[in-house]
Amino acid sequence: MHVSIEEARRVLEDNAQAQVLRFWDRLNAAQRDGLLAQVATLDFAGIARMRRMLDDKDAAPALGELRPAPVTQLDPAGQREARRAGEQALRDGAVGAILVAGGQGTRLGFEGPKGAFPIGPISRCPLFAIHARKILALERKYGAAVPLYIMTSDSNDADTRAFFVRHAYFGLQPAHVHFFMQGMWPALTAEGQIILDRPDHIFMSPDGHGGTISALRAAGLIGDMQRRGLRMLFYFQVDNPLVDVADPVFLGFHASREAQISVKVCTKRDPEEKLGVVVVRDGRSAIVEYTELTHVQKHATLPDGRLQFRHGSVAIHVFSRDFLLGQSEAVLPLHLAHKKVPSCGDDGVPVTPTQPNAYKFEKFIFDVIPNAERALSLEFDRNEEFSPVKNSTGEDSPATVTRDMVRKFARWLEASDVTVPRQADGDPRYCIEIDPVYALTAEDLRAKVSRDLRITGDLLLQEAP
Repeated sequence: MHVSIEEARRVLEDNAQAQVLRFWDRLNAAQRDGLLAQVATLDFAGIARMRRMLDDKDAAPALGELRPAPVTQLDPAGQREARRAGEQALRDGAVGAILVAGGQGTRLGFEGPKGAFPIGPISRCPLFAIHARKILALERKYGAAVPLYIMTSDSNDADTRAFFVRHAYFGLQPAHVHFFMQGMWPALTAEGQIILDRPDHIFMSPDGHGGTISALRAAGLIGDMQRRGLRMLFYFQVDNPLVDVADPVFLGFHASREAQISVKVCTKRDPEEKLGVVVVRDGRSAIVEYTELTHVQKHATLPDGRLQFRHGSVAIHVFSRDFLLGQSEAVLPLHLAHKKVPSCGDDGVPVTPTQPNAYKFEKFIFDVIPNAERALSLEFDRNEEFSPVKNSTGEDSPATVTRDMVRKFARWLEASDVTVPRQADGDPRYCIEIDPVYALTAEDLRAKVSRDLRITGDLLLQEAP
């Protein structure tokens, strides 16, 4: 889409954003074309919503009446029944996967898409490889394609596509892998003004994982899901290598109960852990982000001492395709955060702020949950399925993630009657890694590995090329 300078001036003035063109006279032709192209993409109705939200930002959030949502814990018989239904859906080719991977590895001190970050305890294979190999293992195990839809961002789309090409899609069929970009929108000053980070450029940031569904629609990929006959979409984020991708038990739980969206939840490790919690709000299922809970709500306990709001969501969901289609044009709530945003001074010189100076706005995927007639929550063991890499050190860092991967693989080996040497603190003495294509589950491993295996050093079990 193209706009002329006259059209750009008019629309910007009509929306009280004329400052966007304040350096126009000093720009060259290429810079002017670039700025006009950005103006053409601006959603002024959305920006008006943001400005109204800024006007009310000091008001306490109207959360309504909250109570903990019901959470299902499947017993062994329930797990077997759900697994059968989920495995049949996989054999039928009715399952796809949505991977949210728009982030960069900046916080990890890594240049490039976060999914390219090396995390294999021994192989140093990247996050993308681990997820892709799990899907490849599913396809081989159940004899049907599991199409993968990868959401990128403006900052990493080209690099992500090139990374998959360079690694031959990690064994997946390129026709079954689709990339699509999430939306972008501007940050605003406290006065509601769009920010330039250069004289010729509007600062833009991703619209949040809540933009996934509308971005799928814009890319024509919900139509692709319909053409492929997919009925369920497994949704997950790139930073969690422990995730059980398209877990048959979770799929079967969702399908057998005719849910529109299902959420995996785990017990929070402490009241301040940064996980949204599953609730019933004014009679509707919902997730409330941790930043929107009061201190009292975070720390409230039951008579037995457990947290009242203890079940946190880790962004592992299953969507019914028809529900996705119905939500593809939904107007989701906005969430704002006070952030440090690069800006352009009145002299045209870019400034890197040292304190928060602007507001970013995001949509959250879980805000579609209240629109569902049937939304369910299933509890899982976080030791088995959740260890995200978010920070360079401390909790949720590469060190803790590789530790948790090794611990999980050690448990799998011990379940196969293999002795795992342990240190005094109970952790495995050696590094252990299992390629998902070699064994996707502990049961798969038991069928392959000999109980006579002796572990005398680091152990990498890989599928032969």
